[in-house]
Amino acid sequence: MGVYGIDLGTTNSAIARIDADGRPEVMVGINGEPTVPSVVLFASAFDHLVGEGARRQSRLDPEHVCALVKRRMGEADWRFTAHGESWSAPAVSALILKSLAADVEFGGGEPVRRAVITVPAYFGDEERRATIQSGAYAGFDVAGVLSEPIAAALSYGFGRLDGTVDVGKPGERETVLVYDLGGGTFDATVIELADRRISVLAVEGDHQLGGADWDERIALYLSQQFCAANPDAEDPLDDSAGSQMLVLAAEQAKRELSEVDRTDVVVAHDGARAVVSLTRAEVESLTASLMRRTIELTRDCLTAAGKRGVASVDRLLLVGGSSRMPMVERELNKELGLRGELRDPDLSVARGAALYGEKLEMERLILADLVTRGRLRDGSALREAAPADLEQSVARVAASFGQPVALVRRMLEIQVDTVVSRGFGVLALDNHYGLAAAWLVHRNQTLPVRVRRSFGTVREDQDQIELTIVEQQGQAASVRPEDTKVLVEGRIRGIPPGYPAGSEVRVTFEMGFDGVLHVTAHHVDADMPLTLSAQTGATLSQADVARELDQVQRSRRRAG
Repeated sequence: MGVYGIDLGTTNSAIARIDADGRPEVMVGINGEPTVPSVVLFASAFDHLVGEGARRQSRLDPEHVCALVKRRMGEADWRFTAHGESWSAPAVSALILKSLAADVEFGGGEPVRRAVITVPAYFGDEERRATIQSGAYAGFDVAGVLSEPIAAALSYGFGRLDGTVDVGKPGERETVLVYDLGGGTFDATVIELADRRISVLAVEGDHQLGGADWDERIALYLSQQFCAANPDAEDPLDDSAGSQMLVLAAEQAKRELSEVDRTDVVVAHDGARAVVSLTRAEVESLTASLMRRTIELTRDCLTAAGKRGVASVDRLLLVGGSSRMPMVERELNKELGLRGELRDPDLSVARGAALYGEKLEMERLILADLVTRGRLRDGSALREAAPADLEQSVARVAASFGQPVALVRRMLEIQVDTVVSRGFGVLALDNHYGLAAAWLVHRNQTLPVRVRRSFGTVREDQDQIELTIVEQQGQAASVRPEDTKVLVEGRIRGIPPGYPAGSEVRVTFEMGFDGVLHVTAHHVDADMPLTLSAQTGATLSQADVARELDQVQRSRRRAG
């Protein structure tokens, strides 16, 4: 049973698997479309609807419709309340994931047990953990979280060679800028493809910037035009149903204006009606500052890549449905001199996630085969296996998958290297600044990371040590505590007396390819350890998690 790839998007989601020919295939949902709107209608306390039906209902019952939940991932205190029940962002996301899984089974696919779920490259630790938690709530074994630009590059790298898995011939290199403008998030990523290795060199982004912001600007303009034509009518934006209606109309107009130069939008509210004529040029003027923001972030990403030796970019990949807007390719070409390529902007991320999931599954099976046959010690890496043993195991796994040996071998050879999207550190006393952030892990540092730094106690006979782990906010790593985000706090308690001020406290940060941080601290002289693993929404107790899990499991999906 394979691993599915899931693009859990802000506005639309998709799920893919590897077909019998070894190619990534996006599964068509119950509505006959390859993508499903990431919208949930809570019809009752334990009755919900996901997808287009929920999206249509948003104009009639906006108080019970949850959209853009991805923007809330990692916000521990955020809840969507409906029918007396409260739902965290991971819990709402789990309903979307369960709906995708149900669509797969409805279409005759195997049940979704294991999955790779994609996240924006600029997601931090808490957002990534929240995504993993949503998968756990949905009943999945989350095989990994993968940055969306890497998934898009995987899909591109595989697809450009007619389905083979080579992402670069020996000795050849290709540098790709992935411009990913989704419904609610934006990422710019520079990736190098070389010798079957995909390496992320720099990442920049904003997970509060996306196509939904274009929709809001257009909706505001439509409201202004409606009010000008009907001065005695209520402003649609002052009413939740009217506001939802305007946003949906704005999104439809944005889509139409990606194909034509002019469209008419009918706005009906409070017994009044207006037909607003809207041109592509007007929309581009209204949203010019949003476009400039993506250009600025893209420039910053290219600058960071330049510090790692990237003199130029060979290709520009446009990913995310909002990158279809003509202004995107035009402005990127004007400002950066790059011509963009649209390659399945809505589906490439799900396809890449499926490819990565297949790679992880093959690696897992080959490793298990070698261990079972006594050819490799449990806990060892594949690279430690003897070449002959590895080749035989590859042949056995290829047979079990029904795939050519060469394809499995090349899949195994693909390497994915990525970087840290945010800086991570601890709050410590500094002689100059007072309490300040000491950064141990820096943005765009290559993963995996294992870094250790020693600090000293502040007084003699100190009986406890408080440790505060922080994450970088914004582009610059500031030492000011107020410029950071606190991830988790912990204490080493009960330290016996007798140790002088300045006694060594050794702090270790470890982060794997998934971008999830693990922290240990150790009072060296007293030999007292502390292990911290930043929890998703540190305020959630085990009882809260159990309640939400039960809530998700009991919620029934309505037919759409």
